[in-house]
Amino acid sequence: MFTGIITDLGSVKEIEDRGDKRFIFNCSYDMESVDIGASISCSGACLTVVDKGQGWFSADVSAETLSKTTLGNWLVGTAVNFERALRLGEELGGHMVSGHIDGVASVVRIVPEGGSLRFTFKAPKELSKYIAPKGSIVLDGASLTVNEVDGDLFGVNIIPHTAEMTTFGQWQPGIYEPGACLVNLEIDLLARYVGQLLERQQNG
Repeated sequence: MFTGIITDLGSVKEIEDRGDKRFIFNCSYDMESVDIGASISCSGACLTVVDKGQGWFSADVSAETLSKTTLGNWLVGTAVNFERALRLGEELGGHMVSGHIDGVASVVRIVPEGGSLRFTFKAPKELSKYIAPKGSIVLDGASLTVNEVDGDLFGVNIIPHTAEMTTFGQWQPGIYEPGACLVNLEIDLLARYVGQLLERQQNG
């Protein structure tokens, strides 16, 4: 489990084709404190550390994960948000995050708003019903609060600190072509379970 609080901003160092893909990541973690087999959220996707060294770690990614997330589009140099797995007794600063991607959302526009940036995203239609104003959502591993919802469009506000510490700060204001910029989307666990319960009751 994770909290959606990004603790490192790294990048893809190498990509190896081994049937599946092996990603080698640059990071600033003290890798001596990270065990082989540990879980790290990589822009929202929970991956397992299979090798490591000073300033880097590697993880294997299946074809299924590559097809269902943005990882299939990653190249050497792609920036990646990292979060180590939550440990018992640690502060829960965001919300409970599984690291299992539900779908991919597309950036529609970015508008400056004071010192912040207002992002508008387009969610897959099958997931939009789980997104509510003032609810929590995870985008590229970052726990964010939904400001408004209009059908399958929803907005979030990225404050300067979040922009500085994550990949969001690398995007420029403007209107984006459909599919030009994609992010990994994980809906709130509680919203998903409540929605599934209601669906079962309706289908009864």
